Amino acid sequence: MNIREIKTSDAENFIDLSVQVEASSSYMLWETGERKIQLEDQRKMIKNLGDSNNSTILVAENNNNEIVGYLMAIGGNSNRNKHSVYIVIGILKEYRGQGVGFKLFEYLEEWAKKHFVHRLELTVVTRNEPGIALYNRVGFETEGIKRDSLLIDGEYVDEYYMSKLIKV
Repeated sequence: MNIREIKTSDAENFIDLSVQVEASSSYMLWETGERKIQLEDQRKMIKNLGDSNNSTILVAENNNNEIVGYLMAIGGNSNRNKHSVYIVIGILKEYRGQGVGFKLFEYLEEWAKKHFVHRLELTVVTRNEPGIALYNRVGFETEGIKRDSLLIDGEYVDEYYMSKLIKV
Protein backbone atom coordinates (compact mmCIF):
# COMPACT_ATOMS: atom_id res chain seq x y z
CA MET A 1 0.00 0.00 0.00
CA ASN A 2 1.40 3.37 -1.05
CA ILE A 3 0.15 6.69 0.35
CA ARG A 4 0.92 9.91 -1.51
CA GLU A 5 -0.46 13.34 -2.29
CA ILE A 6 -2.75 13.50 -5.31
CA LYS A 7 -1.63 14.89 -8.67
CA THR A 8 -3.79 16.62 -11.28
CA SER A 9 -3.17 13.62 -13.55
CA ASP A 10 -5.16 11.54 -11.01
CA ALA A 11 -8.33 13.58 -11.60
CA GLU A 12 -10.19 11.03 -13.72
CA ASN A 13 -9.32 8.12 -11.43
CA PHE A 14 -10.27 10.23 -8.41
CA ILE A 15 -13.71 10.94 -9.90
CA ASP A 16 -14.21 7.20 -10.50
CA LEU A 17 -13.10 6.41 -6.95
CA SER A 18 -15.46 9.02 -5.46
CA VAL A 19 -18.41 7.61 -7.42
CA GLN A 20 -17.61 4.05 -6.28
CA VAL A 21 -17.18 5.06 -2.63
CA GLU A 22 -20.43 7.03 -2.60
CA ALA A 23 -22.27 4.08 -4.18
CA SER A 24 -21.02 1.63 -1.55
CA SER A 25 -21.41 3.64 1.66
CA SER A 26 -24.53 4.64 3.54
CA TYR A 27 -22.68 7.33 5.45
CA MET A 28 -21.13 9.64 2.84
CA LEU A 29 -22.64 13.11 2.47
CA TRP A 30 -23.46 12.66 -1.23
CA GLU A 31 -25.89 9.95 -2.32
CA THR A 32 -25.21 7.68 -5.27
CA GLY A 33 -25.34 9.68 -8.50
CA GLU A 34 -26.16 12.95 -6.77
CA ARG A 35 -22.92 14.69 -7.64
CA LYS A 36 -21.96 15.42 -11.22
CA ILE A 37 -18.21 16.00 -11.24
CA GLN A 38 -16.65 17.41 -14.41
CA LEU A 39 -13.08 16.38 -15.19
CA GLU A 40 -11.77 19.92 -15.67
CA ASP A 41 -13.43 21.06 -12.42
CA GLN A 42 -11.79 18.15 -10.61
CA ARG A 43 -8.38 19.06 -12.01
CA LYS A 44 -8.82 22.68 -10.88
CA MET A 45 -9.86 21.59 -7.40
CA ILE A 46 -6.83 19.31 -7.09
CA LYS A 47 -4.53 22.08 -8.30
CA ASN A 48 -6.05 24.67 -5.95
CA LEU A 49 -5.71 22.36 -2.95
CA GLY A 50 -2.15 21.53 -3.98
CA ASP A 51 -1.31 25.24 -4.16
CA SER A 52 -2.66 25.76 -0.64
CA ASN A 53 -0.33 25.37 2.32
CA ASN A 54 -3.02 23.92 4.58
CA SER A 55 -5.05 21.63 2.32
CA THR A 56 -4.31 18.37 0.54
CA ILE A 57 -5.78 15.18 -0.84
CA LEU A 58 -3.98 11.97 0.03
CA VAL A 59 -4.55 8.84 -1.99
CA ALA A 60 -3.90 5.20 -1.16
CA GLU A 61 -2.73 2.95 -3.98
CA ASN A 62 -2.76 -0.84 -4.01
CA ASN A 63 0.13 -2.92 -5.36
CA ASN A 64 -1.17 -2.39 -8.92
CA ASN A 65 -0.98 1.41 -8.49
CA GLU A 66 -4.79 1.67 -8.47
CA ILE A 67 -6.24 4.33 -6.18
CA VAL A 68 -8.38 2.57 -3.56
CA GLY A 69 -8.88 5.29 -0.96
CA TYR A 70 -8.53 8.98 -0.27
CA LEU A 71 -8.37 11.48 2.54
CA MET A 72 -9.14 15.14 1.90
CA ALA A 73 -7.89 17.74 4.37
CA ILE A 74 -9.47 21.12 3.70
CA GLY A 75 -7.83 23.97 5.60
CA GLY A 76 -9.36 27.13 6.96
CA ASN A 77 -9.16 30.34 4.92
CA SER A 78 -8.74 32.96 7.63
CA ASN A 79 -5.87 33.75 9.97
CA ARG A 80 -7.97 32.48 12.86
CA ASN A 81 -8.66 29.01 11.46
CA LYS A 82 -5.87 28.26 9.00
CA HIS A 83 -4.34 25.95 11.63
CA SER A 84 -7.38 23.68 11.31
CA VAL A 85 -8.41 21.19 8.60
CA TYR A 86 -11.71 19.43 7.96
CA ILE A 87 -11.32 15.80 6.91
CA VAL A 88 -13.28 13.66 4.48
CA ILE A 89 -12.19 10.06 3.96
CA GLY A 90 -13.40 7.41 1.52
CA ILE A 91 -12.19 3.87 0.89
CA LEU A 92 -13.41 1.31 -1.63
CA LYS A 93 -15.62 -1.28 0.05
CA GLU A 94 -13.30 -4.20 -0.66
CA TYR A 95 -10.39 -2.37 1.03
CA ARG A 96 -12.20 -1.30 4.20
CA GLY A 97 -10.97 -2.90 7.41
CA GLN A 98 -7.51 -3.60 5.93
CA GLY A 99 -5.56 -0.72 7.45
CA VAL A 100 -5.92 1.71 4.52
CA GLY A 101 -7.62 4.35 6.65
CA PHE A 102 -5.02 3.98 9.40
CA LYS A 103 -2.19 4.50 6.89
CA LEU A 104 -3.92 7.55 5.40
CA PHE A 105 -4.20 9.10 8.87
CA GLU A 106 -0.57 8.29 9.69
CA TYR A 107 0.55 10.11 6.56
CA LEU A 108 -1.83 12.99 7.30
CA GLU A 109 -0.33 13.52 10.74
CA GLU A 110 3.19 13.83 9.29
CA TRP A 111 1.88 16.18 6.59
CA ALA A 112 0.10 18.26 9.26
CA LYS A 113 3.29 18.73 11.27
CA LYS A 114 5.17 19.92 8.19
CA HIS A 115 2.39 22.39 7.32
CA PHE A 116 1.81 23.72 10.85
CA VAL A 117 -1.69 22.29 11.03
CA HIS A 118 -2.66 21.93 14.67
CA ARG A 119 -6.30 20.74 14.54
CA LEU A 120 -7.81 17.87 12.56
CA GLU A 121 -11.61 17.70 12.62
CA LEU A 122 -14.41 15.67 11.09
CA THR A 123 -17.99 14.60 11.52
CA VAL A 124 -19.19 11.00 11.48
CA VAL A 125 -22.67 9.48 11.58
CA THR A 126 -23.17 8.10 15.10
CA ARG A 127 -24.17 4.71 13.64
CA ASN A 128 -20.94 4.36 11.65
CA GLU A 129 -19.22 2.04 14.13
CA PRO A 130 -16.28 1.08 11.88
CA GLY A 131 -15.56 4.73 11.11
CA ILE A 132 -15.77 5.74 14.76
CA ALA A 133 -13.47 2.85 15.72
CA LEU A 134 -10.89 4.01 13.16
CA TYR A 135 -11.04 7.64 14.32
CA ASN A 136 -10.67 6.60 17.97
CA ARG A 137 -7.77 4.30 17.06
CA VAL A 138 -5.87 7.18 15.43
CA GLY A 139 -6.48 9.48 18.40
CA PHE A 140 -9.62 11.46 17.61
CA GLU A 141 -11.92 12.44 20.47
CA THR A 142 -15.63 13.17 20.39
CA GLU A 143 -16.42 16.82 21.07
CA GLY A 144 -20.18 16.80 20.70
CA ILE A 145 -23.23 15.72 18.75
CA LYS A 146 -24.67 17.40 15.68
CA ARG A 147 -28.34 16.48 16.08
CA ASP A 148 -30.50 15.51 13.07
CA SER A 149 -27.54 16.47 10.90
CA LEU A 150 -28.35 14.32 7.88
CA LEU A 151 -31.44 12.78 6.30
CA ILE A 152 -30.60 9.20 5.31
CA ASP A 153 -33.28 6.93 3.86
CA GLY A 154 -36.02 9.22 5.16
CA GLU A 155 -34.67 9.28 8.72
CA TYR A 156 -32.80 12.08 10.50
CA VAL A 157 -29.48 10.90 11.92
CA ASP A 158 -27.00 12.46 14.30
CA GLU A 159 -23.30 12.99 13.73
CA TYR A 160 -20.44 13.22 16.19
CA TYR A 161 -18.04 16.14 16.00
CA MET A 162 -14.56 14.65 16.45
CA SER A 163 -11.11 16.19 16.54
CA LYS A 164 -7.46 15.51 17.13
CA LEU A 165 -4.86 18.08 18.12
CA ILE A 166 -1.35 17.83 16.66
CA LYS A 167 1.74 19.24 18.32
CA VAL A 168 3.49 21.37 15.70
